[in-house]
Amino acid sequence: MTTAPSSPALRPEAPAQCVLLFAAGSPLFEDGDLQMLARSAGVQQAWSHGLARGGEALLSRVGGSFALAWRMVDGTTCLATDRFAVQSMCWRMDCNTLRWAQRADALAPRAMDALDPQALFDYLYFHVIPSPRTVFRGVRRLPPGHLLRCTLDGQVTLQPFWQPQFEPVRQPDFAQLANQFRGRLEAAVGAQLDGSKPACFLSGGTDSSTVAGMIGLAGGTPAHTYSIGFEAEGYDEMAYARLAAKHFGCTHHEYYVTPADLVQRMAEVATHYDQPFGNSSAVPAYFCARMAHADGVSHILAGDGGDELFGGNTRYAKQTVFSWYGRLPDGLRTQGLEPLLRRDRLGNLGLLKKAASYSEQARVPMPDRLQSYNLLERLGIDEVLTPEFLSQVRPQLPLEDQRGVWQSIAADNDLDRMLAFDWRYTLAETDLPKVMGTTGLAGLSVGFPMLDPGLVDLAQRLPADYKLRRLKLRWFFKEALRGFLPDEIIRKPKQGFGLPFGVWAHRDRALFDMCAAALHSLAGRGLVQPRFLQRLLQEHLPSHPKYYGEMVWILVMLELWLAGR
Repeated sequence: MTTAPSSPALRPEAPAQCVLLFAAGSPLFEDGDLQMLARSAGVQQAWSHGLARGGEALLSRVGGSFALAWRMVDGTTCLATDRFAVQSMCWRMDCNTLRWAQRADALAPRAMDALDPQALFDYLYFHVIPSPRTVFRGVRRLPPGHLLRCTLDGQVTLQPFWQPQFEPVRQPDFAQLANQFRGRLEAAVGAQLDGSKPACFLSGGTDSSTVAGMIGLAGGTPAHTYSIGFEAEGYDEMAYARLAAKHFGCTHHEYYVTPADLVQRMAEVATHYDQPFGNSSAVPAYFCARMAHADGVSHILAGDGGDELFGGNTRYAKQTVFSWYGRLPDGLRTQGLEPLLRRDRLGNLGLLKKAASYSEQARVPMPDRLQSYNLLERLGIDEVLTPEFLSQVRPQLPLEDQRGVWQSIAADNDLDRMLAFDWRYTLAETDLPKVMGTTGLAGLSVGFPMLDPGLVDLAQRLPADYKLRRLKLRWFFKEALRGFLPDEIIRKPKQGFGLPFGVWAHRDRALFDMCAAALHSLAGRGLVQPRFLQRLLQEHLPSHPKYYGEMVWILVMLELWLAGR
């Protein structure tokens, strides 16, 4: 789009240095006067005053969610999106004219040749399409925390206006930091409540349980909590959700997703997104949001962000172990361990073969090592994709992009670097679009209190061993909330929000038939080898439903999206 409804007129005392074209989201201004103005006169008025007074420098002092467009007096048009790209902003150039919209598909023609092969490869590699690419040729998405400028003659520049800055406290006082943390958490949750029925998603994990409990403290009324379960062994965490709801006196609501639900709703969810999106928890998240909407909820809180801010993902411990290997003396590694652990010499010695695998992974530099178990790589890019499609892409480009992001992160240790890396690739590109998309489809707005600017700042000040202490994940977070959260939730192992799709696709005939039809259609598009698709359903899926089910899922969701264009 090239125009948008104009903002309210600037007050006379504010010089008209720019014209606000568009503003979306719920920004949190560090400037108290601007935050008060946002509450009294509206967000657009606050943006207009802030940009007129401080220009683009204002952006680095605004948290929360926002997508923004404004025009300077010299005719330069500027676009920006928040630190985590909760609000999306896409753009393209038509000759020398900048066009922009929040959805990529609003800027693209419907012709199939408008699709970018490299972006389709990115999807198959990551299961999402990370910014700045989108699935459409010539359409780009602003990365999180970035500002785009376009001059009247069509010159475009793109640069970050905010990047993580880790400055750990040298002599931390746990009690003081814990008090700050609990107070900031309560304030963050309170700031996200809008006066409607207080509600949140509740998986039974640490983050969602914390949000549920804090709603009662901040709002004075226990939360309404909404949980999804699965009738499949090893996938259901409903017992923990019930425990948390009971502990905090919440009004609890549950829904058990079935294979029939997937058959009914997968296409609806797939086509709601502006480009292919393969996060397999999107469909269950949609059912959870639908349940809340049917119960009269209009605004719901989500716990996303706690793992990435405070060190809660198991890969942080795993990669730390790999880093220890790298600190061994070169001679011990290259002349002792590595020749001993050559896999071609080990036969079927299980433990030694596992040690050899770890040794091989430890020698891969970051961030490439994070893709050691990449599904497309494991299955074989040449085995999965057609030669015609591969001739149009650079298979190494996704890793090259990630290396650039990794190198740009200012951190003194690999743990903080991994956290910031996940702020980009796990939060901004995967988890937040999942929640934003599914709640939007269900008719809800959503808030993310864990991404409160004060909590983000605190996470950057915590020492690394407060996040991961002797391989214990999110040590500070759990210790600071001991006595507030139930001990069972503090002690519970990390599980995630997995969908038993592969198990169901293998066992449920209707779901299997839907998948088979979708893959048959995909086979004619020239992307994936037809013989691989046949083997995937007939051999691979029955042999290991959980593992190969993920590939079935991302391919089916891709075809459903393509068919719905």
